[in-house]
Amino acid sequence: MNSTTLYVKEKIIQVIFINNKEYISLTDIAKTVNKIHSADVIKNWLRNKETIAFLGLWERLNNENFKLVEFDQFKNEAGSNSFVMTPKKWIENTNAIGIISKAGKYNGGTYARSDIAFEFSSWISPEFKLYLIKEFERLKEKEARENRVEWHATRIISKLNYLIHTEAIKKHLIPELTESQKNTIYADEADILNVALYGMTAKEWKQQHPDLPKNKNIRDYSDLIELIIISNLEIMNAILIENKITQKERLIRLNSFAKKQINMLEKNNQILNLDKKNKG
Repeated sequence: MNSTTLYVKEKIIQVIFINNKEYISLTDIAKTVNKIHSADVIKNWLRNKETIAFLGLWERLNNENFKLVEFDQFKNEAGSNSFVMTPKKWIENTNAIGIISKAGKYNGGTYARSDIAFEFSSWISPEFKLYLIKEFERLKEKEARENRVEWHATRIISKLNYLIHTEAIKKHLIPELTESQKNTIYADEADILNVALYGMTAKEWKQQHPDLPKNKNIRDYSDLIELIIISNLEIMNAILIENKITQKERLIRLNSFAKKQINMLEKNNQILNLDKKNKG
């Protein structure tokens, strides 16, 4: 269960979320007028005929399991001197969902959905109600912004995952090294990375693409996933060189590492450089 805090006229009002529905603390609202006997303030509000009528209407609109027979009995009795109502009694007898009662030292007390909390606040103080609504609207705006960011990020991740799968199918993952490639000594260290990832040197790529501009190379036509992997290979190759690993062995290890990178990205939603993909 998540929770947050509203600050209304320098008073702390707790808000909890249950099944993605917000519940505002009636107990905290009641404490703004009677800190010691806040429960009695809520009971007094529940005794009113108008309150019972309002709560019954709210439940009929939002709760298909609301017990109308029990509600009608409360509605007829409400307002009389002998009528007593508590949150627990209301919830248990009518199967209400608009108000909940929580036990516990922290976040304990009576909570209600925002519509009901505003109605209770209006009974306490119309001025306080307006301030509460204003702060609650700020909370909902903040929540909406966060949801938009999350949705946007999820869409980008989804697109990247789709790209990974299609590219993997198209290219059959990372090419297997031939024995000739393993034994060839490459003059340019960059070509070791090219062979490890693309299965060919820069020169071989140019020979296969004679119609492309002469000043372009294989990496200019790489997609995001390939660029991420080539960057990781550069780091790994530097470490291998420091450890005096032979070029042949480095090529084999880099090729194996590239395959693992593809497999990892296929299964992991935590992909780097999301904003770079978004700009593309």
